[in-house]
Amino acid sequence: MASEGEESQLLQLILADKLFLLKQSDVQDIDKVRFREDVVNVVKEHDMLPLYETLVADGILDLDPVLRDSMRAKIDDEVNKLNEKIADAEENLGESEVREAHLAKSLFFIRIGDKEKALEQLKVTETKTVAVGQKMDLVFYTLQLGFFDMDFDLISKSIDKAKSLFEEGGDWERKNRLKVYEGLYCMSTRNFEKAASLFLDSISTFTTYELFPYDTFIFYTVLTSIITLDRVSLKQKVVDAPEILTVIGKIPHLSEFLNSLYDCQYKSFFSAFAGLTEQIKLDRYLHSHFRYYMREIRTVIYSQFLESYKSVTIEAMAKAFGVSVDFIDVELSRFIAAGKLHCKIDKVAGVLETNRPDAKNALYQATIKQGDFLLNRIQKLSRVIDL
Repeated sequence: MASEGEESQLLQLILADKLFLLKQSDVQDIDKVRFREDVVNVVKEHDMLPLYETLVADGILDLDPVLRDSMRAKIDDEVNKLNEKIADAEENLGESEVREAHLAKSLFFIRIGDKEKALEQLKVTETKTVAVGQKMDLVFYTLQLGFFDMDFDLISKSIDKAKSLFEEGGDWERKNRLKVYEGLYCMSTRNFEKAASLFLDSISTFTTYELFPYDTFIFYTVLTSIITLDRVSLKQKVVDAPEILTVIGKIPHLSEFLNSLYDCQYKSFFSAFAGLTEQIKLDRYLHSHFRYYMREIRTVIYSQFLESYKSVTIEAMAKAFGVSVDFIDVELSRFIAAGKLHCKIDKVAGVLETNRPDAKNALYQATIKQGDFLLNRIQKLSRVIDL
C-alpha cells in the first residue's frame, strides 16, 4: 500500500472514500455514477479480486464472470512468480534479499485488497526483519489496511505495537507519522481531545500524505480543536498558528467558522457552520460522529455567549445568532435538560438566567461525599476485624 509519490494519498484509501460515498443517500446519483466508474476502473487495473467479490456480494457492482476469471488467472500467475523469487532468494541470496522478496509478496496482497493474506505475509516478513525502522514500516502497512475498512481492533493493536517498538529505538520521522495515525484513530473513535493534541503536535512535521492531503489534516485539526480547547489555547495553537493560516483559506467555510467563533460573531458562525455540515457528514472518519459533533459545537458556542451575562433576554440571544426566538428556546431547553448548559429559562419574562456552578463548593461537596464513603468502608472493615 505504498504511495505513488511522496505527497500522494494512498490509492486504496481514495478508493475507500469513494466506496463510502456510494453508500450515502445524501450523495447525488450523478456523482455515484462517476464514483462507481472510478471504483470499477481501479479494481480492473489492479486486479483487486477479493474487493470485487465483496462489492458484487453487496450489490454495488454486477458480476462479470469473464473479468473475475481473468483477474484470478493474473493473481495466480503473479503469486507463482513471487514464490519463485522468494525460493531463489533463500537458496542463492542473502537475508536482506529474502526479506525484500517477502515484502514484495506482502505489498502485492495489499495492492489487490486481500487483507487476510496481506496480514499473514506481513507477519512472515516481520520474522525476516531486524531493523526497528523496517519493523515500523510493516506496522504502518498494517495500519493502512485497518483504515481501509475501519478495523479499529487491528488499528488499536498496531498502534500499541508501534509504541512498544519505539521503546527499542526508532527515528523521529516515524514517531511523528505515528502521531497522525493515532490522531486519526482517536478522531474516528470519538476521542476528539486526544486527537486534537496529537494533530497539533504534528502540524509542523506533517509527512503522512499517504493518509490524506495537508488541507484535510488542517480541516481535522481545526474541527477537533474547536470543541476541546479553551479560548486562550485556541488562540495560541490554532487561530494564530502560521501553518494553519497558510492553508485554512483553501478550505471552504473553515476560516469563517474558526474566526467567527473566536471573535464572537455568532451570526457568521452559524452561516459557516451550515456550510461545513455536509463536508463533515460525508467524511468517512467523521460520519458516525456527525450528530455528536453538531451537539458539542453548539454547546461550545452557546456557553461562550452566556459566559458574558448574568442574565440576557431570549430575544437578544436569538438576534445575535440570527435565528428565531422559538428556535433558541427549543435549543436551549434541550441542552439545559441534558446538563450541557448552566442556565435557566424564565419563560414569562423571556429571560435567560445563568447559574454557573461554584467550583469551590463543588470540590467541597465531592470531598465530603468521598469522606463519607471512606468512613463507611472503614466501619465495614472494622466489623470484619472484630469478628
